Amino acid sequence: MASVSRIGGHALAALLPDLHAQRGPVYAALCDAITALILDGRIATETRLPSERELAGALLISRATVTAAYDALRATGFLASRTGSGSFATVPAGSRPRSTVARWQVGEQADDVIDLARAALPAPPGVLQAAVVEAAAALPLYAETDGYDPDGLPVLREAIAERFRSRGVPTSAEQIFVTNGALHALDLLLRLLIGPGDCILTDLPTYPAALDAARRMGARTVTVPLAATGSWDVAALRSTLRQTTPRLAFLVPDFHNPTGALMDEADRREVFRAARQTSTTVIVDESFVELGFVDGARPSAAIDPSVVTIGSLSKPVWGGLRIGWVRASSELVQRLAVLRSSVDMGGAVLDQLVAASIMPQLDALMPARILALRRQRDALMNALARELPEWRVIEPLGGLSLWAELDAPLSTRLSLLAAPAGVVIVPGSRFGVDGTLERFLRIPFALPPDRLTEAVSRLAAVWSQLDRSGAPARQLVVA
Repeated sequence: MASVSRIGGHALAALLPDLHAQRGPVYAALCDAITALILDGRIATETRLPSERELAGALLISRATVTAAYDALRATGFLASRTGSGSFATVPAGSRPRSTVARWQVGEQADDVIDLARAALPAPPGVLQAAVVEAAAALPLYAETDGYDPDGLPVLREAIAERFRSRGVPTSAEQIFVTNGALHALDLLLRLLIGPGDCILTDLPTYPAALDAARRMGARTVTVPLAATGSWDVAALRSTLRQTTPRLAFLVPDFHNPTGALMDEADRREVFRAARQTSTTVIVDESFVELGFVDGARPSAAIDPSVVTIGSLSKPVWGGLRIGWVRASSELVQRLAVLRSSVDMGGAVLDQLVAASIMPQLDALMPARILALRRQRDALMNALARELPEWRVIEPLGGLSLWAELDAPLSTRLSLLAAPAGVVIVPGSRFGVDGTLERFLRIPFALPPDRLTEAVSRLAAVWSQLDRSGAPARQLVVA
């Protein structure tokens, strides 16, 4: 079978954490790191890995160390060697793909597994059922047409535009483009606005799927770490914009994924002003904007009308309702519709009618949603303070997850050992681009309090087994 791609030694080395940051054999750390990269999709299956000699040279380690790591990967089913062709990334037989940042489920999943790879909620009781009934009643009228609307049903575009207007952002239906979720929106924008080699600026940490989408486009990603306080380093953002003049900037200023931070209006103004000076198009992801524990900031598009906004119903309502959108100029919306028509004739009519029924209900639905999330967040933070007091956690102001700083850079090792203990969790390095963030862990609080408390207890038991005595001193920034 031909490989999907090949990853070179230096490219793979850039994805790996510091292999010397933990006690124990370097080959075992290398095996663990490559396993994690395959499990979360940063190395796709059927990718040809570098030769042992090439990787050893890139990592400045012995070839014997790489050989031992590759042998271990073959033994566990994560590497397949083919005579005359090389070594290829694979997964053990029986593995199943997942729709989260943990891309693969390996082996049989026990009944009592706690999944912390997902930052998503179940649907509010009764809401979808009622919306489906209303949508079904409206469907016969639409069934008389061909059903193709590349830019979205007018009724839904107007409902989304009205939501923006109610938040103080003048918006017409012609400025709304409906997609199959926020990631679909971002993917189309990247296809339209960038090419191979173009530069994209993002936060660090950031939404992993955004990094994946940029990588697929062949773009160069420049990251700006959040500050130690959990807020944005605006001076660093301004400086990076001036120095790199990126084509796009992808930011999550509203209850940031994964930290839950909120950028205030003054900081947004500064960042948007700097972006205009470098002719950088700013894409703001508002997927979590409805899920705040504090009052939100003024919408980005109200501060700077040139900002392109993406959002969806996946986080506030339900991930199974694949409805997202882009708010942009009408000219950009038309260009998106033309692009979409070449690969996708439009979204499902029934789903869009369901979404049009739900949009006006968001203000009524969110208080109960946020109350439950606040309780879950507090339960998680209390459990972490009790079981893992050495971890540093900044209280998230909204969203669905918190960002924990561990007292040793062993996030990948923890995630691999947590799986047999019944906890699926993603290492912090998944939220960056260069093998860093090994000292961090995203922990969603989308589950009930008792499950979160049990998850922390299991993580603490695993963490206590790891040798952290050789770990370097705590770093002083969030990412």
